[in-house]
Amino acid sequence: MSSTSVKPENVDTPQGIAFAMAAYLMWGFMPLYMKMLAHIPPTEVVAHRVIWSVPIAAVVLIVLRRTNDLIEALRTPRTLMMACVTAILVSINWGIYVWSIAADRAIDAALGYYINPLFSVALGALLLGERPTKAQGVAIALAALAVVVLWVDAGTLPWAAVGLTVTWGFYAFFKKSLPVGPNQGFLLEVLILLPLALGYVMYLVMTGQGHFTASGSDMALLMGAGVVTAVPLMTYANGAKLLRLSTIGVLQYIAPTLIFLNAVLVFGEPFDHARMIAFPMIWIALVIYSVSMWRQLRHSKL
Repeated sequence: MSSTSVKPENVDTPQGIAFAMAAYLMWGFMPLYMKMLAHIPPTEVVAHRVIWSVPIAAVVLIVLRRTNDLIEALRTPRTLMMACVTAILVSINWGIYVWSIAADRAIDAALGYYINPLFSVALGALLLGERPTKAQGVAIALAALAVVVLWVDAGTLPWAAVGLTVTWGFYAFFKKSLPVGPNQGFLLEVLILLPLALGYVMYLVMTGQGHFTASGSDMALLMGAGVVTAVPLMTYANGAKLLRLSTIGVLQYIAPTLIFLNAVLVFGEPFDHARMIAFPMIWIALVIYSVSMWRQLRHSKL
């Protein structure tokens, strides 16, 4: 690229809004799809998410003519090492998510993704020396207190929520250091995981434990897991480039809100007293965080 190229203006575009909204809506309704896979072990589902994501991601890169970036990344040891880290984190995140839907813990999945932006702020403060504002500090404290409320009520940490928050938070943290575009990075991650996924699925088939060949419906659902994995991620990646950070910050709550509504209204998961206390605390924390972020961005433009 020429050194005289103009940096894209930091504004919202209709295409960006459309891409981001589509991605968050797909993520929000993904529990309905994953629920149909509840009879299949999460590890097998994750393996198929990896396998069937590869051709979709590869086709996108070929169409965009960005395969050279991927080839260069494969030749760079440091990039490969960083991609291995992000691949491990995203696969664990997928596993926890699939398990939480199958185990009737979709509310915990929603909680995890609600807390995630606040965890990212805390991560930035701890690892990068970034100083959160007082309002962001209050928001983080409220979210932590909400987790404590659930912990005390249940007698154990809400492990699914905490696991999703931590794995996705660190995934986003390390993803920033990956010197390739989001689409190339995603394909690189699933390519790294592909040998393990293929080996595991072949083992399951050979030992008669696999579901891929059990029925036509299971085969179609497992193949479709790649579509519902790759399409939202790559749609979001393209939308994020065409939106302001503040807009992304507000839109990101669409997915956990839809997950929460699906959990309560469709799956009939109990919304007990502890959750009635904890979730409003999280929602208040997110309002405080969003307002603080919006003010910071507005001030930076003055």
